[in-house]
Amino acid sequence: MTGPPTPVRPPDGPSLFERVDRWPTALVGAAALIVAVAAAPHRAGDAAGQVWPPFVLVTGLLLVGLVADGDGLFARAGRALADLAPGGRSLFVGGCLTVAVVTAVLNLDTAVVFLTPVFVHAGRRTGTPDGPLVVACILVANAASLLLPGSNLTNLLVLGHLHLTGGQFLARMALPWTVVVVVTVAVVAGAGRLPSGKPVPDGPAGPPVVVGLGAAAAVAATVAVLVLRDPAIPVLVIGAAAAGVRVVTGRARPDDVGRTLGVPVLVALFGIAVALGTLGRSWSEPSSLLAHLDAPGTAVVAALTSVLVNNLPAASLLAARTPPHPFALLLGLDVGPNLFVTGSLAWVLWWRTTRSAGVRPPTTRAVVLGLVSAPVAVTAGLVALSVTGLRGH
Repeated sequence: MTGPPTPVRPPDGPSLFERVDRWPTALVGAAALIVAVAAAPHRAGDAAGQVWPPFVLVTGLLLVGLVADGDGLFARAGRALADLAPGGRSLFVGGCLTVAVVTAVLNLDTAVVFLTPVFVHAGRRTGTPDGPLVVACILVANAASLLLPGSNLTNLLVLGHLHLTGGQFLARMALPWTVVVVVTVAVVAGAGRLPSGKPVPDGPAGPPVVVGLGAAAAVAATVAVLVLRDPAIPVLVIGAAAAGVRVVTGRARPDDVGRTLGVPVLVALFGIAVALGTLGRSWSEPSSLLAHLDAPGTAVVAALTSVLVNNLPAASLLAARTPPHPFALLLGLDVGPNLFVTGSLAWVLWWRTTRSAGVRPPTTRAVVLGLVSAPVAVTAGLVALSVTGLRGH
């Protein structure tokens, strides 16, 4: 039997993305935080109070994802997806649905970290290890992060002003989420090399999936996100406890936890987000600008600001005060990052995990498709908001 194609060897030396995920990056965020505290301590405290829950929540979700991956849940789901799909097109659609659901439930960063290698593996079975499914993983993850508060850190930053439960947020964003995801998938599929043959099995199926600690932690975290108004601490406790059990029993190493969390990047983004949140509270211009914009204008400003400074600091700056069009703002903050690699932390994680899987990341293709899909998806999402009667409010 012919084995799977030899993976493309990533170029030698660290990439720009990999250089970002190092401790000097954290020093930049720490310096920004120190400057903010020194310049306006009270406003910096308010900004930190708004920013810390999302970072705590994503930390807990990433830990839950680490444990679930250790149980083989994601890998076995990918294998089952490839085995059940009658052809390459079905595999693509099923893969996009998987990343959309995992993003919505467990957070887009968790989806990118643990599903990208699964999709590389599935792509090898169809001869496209760097194909449209890998590209869809990052673009669909960003687009699908609209559905629940915990799906994206930016949602929590904006939701701090709205006081909605996860269920209430879900009810309001279900239609825009569906439209945005469908548009993004359609653009990637229309431009992708979708294989037509059935994947060739690349090895034994392995033991059946057992409902263990990873599944239990995922279910508990999901319930907490959906039911609790402030789920950050409970989810962190769930993730830390599950990961702690794995480390103590020798099924995971502390280094695994550190790599999963990407601590330098999280520290840097936290410091920059607090600094920009302090600026937004001290400088009225961002709030004044949003007050004079309609919902489409708000979405455009949010998308462009995300590309300039990353969507987490952008959310901290633009949502420092109550925004007049919060849901339109979220469309720009969540879907806008598909315009370029600087838009979200998920891009860095996608690059890193694709290279770790032995494949050269198809970054240029992903950026081109993102430039096409993001404006169309944001526009469609705004129409969906109007249909549901929200009109950005």
